[in-house]
Amino acid sequence: MGKLGLSSSVSIALGGMIGGGIFSVLGVVARVAGTRTWLAFVVAGVVALCAGYSYNALNAVSDGRGASVTFVQRYTNNTTLAGMVGWTLLFGYIGSMAMYAYAFAEYGLGLVGLSGALGGLARPIVSAGAITGFVALNWLGARATGTAENVLVGAKMLVLLGFGALAAYYGATHSLLDFGLAGSLSPSPLVAAAIAFVAFQGWQLLFYDRDSIVDPDVTIPRAVYVAIPVAVATYVLVGVTTTSLLTPQQIAEHGEVALAAAAEPVLGSLGYAIIAAAAVVSTGSAINATLFSSAHLANGMTDEGLLPDRIADHTEGTVPRHTVVLLGIITVGLTVYGTLDGITSLASIAFLVVFGLMSAIAFTERDTDRIHPLPPLVGAVGAACLLPLLCYHLAAREPKTFGFVLLTLAALFVVELSYFERTRLARAAKRAEDRL
Repeated sequence: MGKLGLSSSVSIALGGMIGGGIFSVLGVVARVAGTRTWLAFVVAGVVALCAGYSYNALNAVSDGRGASVTFVQRYTNNTTLAGMVGWTLLFGYIGSMAMYAYAFAEYGLGLVGLSGALGGLARPIVSAGAITGFVALNWLGARATGTAENVLVGAKMLVLLGFGALAAYYGATHSLLDFGLAGSLSPSPLVAAAIAFVAFQGWQLLFYDRDSIVDPDVTIPRAVYVAIPVAVATYVLVGVTTTSLLTPQQIAEHGEVALAAAAEPVLGSLGYAIIAAAAVVSTGSAINATLFSSAHLANGMTDEGLLPDRIADHTEGTVPRHTVVLLGIITVGLTVYGTLDGITSLASIAFLVVFGLMSAIAFTERDTDRIHPLPPLVGAVGAACLLPLLCYHLAAREPKTFGFVLLTLAALFVVELSYFERTRLARAAKRAEDRL
């Protein structure tokens, strides 16, 4: 099989973002930002684009391959910090997959008219089944080829842009389009941008596929700089039309499937079915791609001693099966017991932390001719501003979700610190034992 060119690389990045992002987070973001949802996506996209620049710039000055964990290790010389960043990133991918599985089930059940079936148990059952199925596919080594990825992403873009164009025309002719420009300013679009940040993480998958890409030092930066703006434009179009065609009450009522509900005024029940079917395919492919890439990330971390060696599969040229199964089990637990708001917030916090740190590292290397200081500065400051806004919003408006997020992150931190400082902790325990 030949290596992936620019078009396939753009498709992978877009597939990782639009593949699951717009279908999973639109309803959550629209409940917070209303008709200014499009602005939330623009803000999140700008911060993500600056983070993308930082990754590409650090790769350029390093004259070699690298990504989050490698950069932290190289530029801070702190193995514990590098490992904790890797674990945080990995948890962000797990959260993303749980979010995709949640949306997969909601749209799938809505498509066949079984929303709320079995007293609400159908959703977690279908979500868990989806994760299990894609774990099995990855176990068997199944993955979309570059051509298949191009076709799949092209079909998704056609559906979304086609819906967006028709909905925009319908909204314009019925005087419904509303950009939220009237009224007083509020921080809600910024809060929503923090929530939506997870919808812009798919481009980073390219850095784990370097060996499969033609001239990756040239192709990956070009793909990142094409994919993120295209994703922003798509999100803006769909965000404007969805929040214009649905009232706030309807958005709250339809929740996770708000995008499909917005198609009904334009195309009737057929519109709902088309969007729901596209969402099922898109979120499914996003689960598959993220599971594959995150498993390889985890496998690489075991090679560096940043994860327990027993969870990895070091058979060369194969899918890391043990890692895939473990990631699948954790994802099932999160998607079954978590709420969509909680899962989305968890994943966004993880990526805000990691992408903000990468931007900060790039800013510290601004003296080199290959790094312009402005994009890393915007990326670092943007992430640093969005993160506390998200935490404040959750604490004030959704205390149960905030408690879930806080407990999960605290548990993750304790486990990370215990693992990376295990030698020091063992020595301290031994000294305490000797004193007794």
